Amino acid sequence: MIAGLWQPVSGCGDHCRDSAGRSALPGVTTLRMIALGAVLVGGLVLAPLLRGIALRGIARSMLAVLGIRLVRRGPALRPGSLMVANHVSWLDILVIMAVAPVRLVAKGEVGAWPGIGVLAGLSGAIFIDRSRPKALPETVAEVAEALRSGRTVAAFPEGTTFCGTNQGRFRPALFQAAVDAGAPVVPASIRYDSTAAAFIGEDTLVDSVRRVAALRSLTVTLVTAPALRPEPGADRRMLARAAQASMGGSAYRLAA
Repeated sequence: MIAGLWQPVSGCGDHCRDSAGRSALPGVTTLRMIALGAVLVGGLVLAPLLRGIALRGIARSMLAVLGIRLVRRGPALRPGSLMVANHVSWLDILVIMAVAPVRLVAKGEVGAWPGIGVLAGLSGAIFIDRSRPKALPETVAEVAEALRSGRTVAAFPEGTTFCGTNQGRFRPALFQAAVDAGAPVVPASIRYDSTAAAFIGEDTLVDSVRRVAALRSLTVTLVTAPALRPEPGADRRMLARAAQASMGGSAYRLAA
């Protein structure tokens, strides 16, 4: 039985960001916003037809028009893996979708976001209703079934976003899905070279997009660690701790 309300709170806020000296040339922000809209409109027409191929292309194009360079390191994801990553920004969704076909696990609010929510839905996203903690076991069961069917699932076990300098602790609930399905767990580290990318505090999605578009450049690095292979009946808390430790994170205390 999985108990507890998965609604962690981040202590990060506007004070965590530092974008000094990294502003793009005048007019670049506007051009990027227009290009981003064009990619979304064109991509969402093709995505329902092409699905996985189109979604990866859309995600990569969205990152490119925003001036974001994506660096990928580490072992490739294998089908049927649970990918667990730290959470900094809405951009994390695009980063993960750009590197591999995955089903995302996301908070229910993401489904209502313009563009991003549609892309997540087309990926087969599993949305968590954080106002209904009793529904969490159903979500875990859905993730386990997806893993058993050979789908790769990506989740953010911190449960909320942090600035990147600070991290939250990995909540163990979704790791139970990997234990139940006998699926490998692939820890992933997402790092931006500017805290301006962080989606934290009282940020709105529009404000965050504009701030990112206004940067001269931004590099995001996704590093996957070797897969962890839980034994039958493994403790999800120990698995969560091992996953976060393998990312090199120093804050991997677990929730009760």
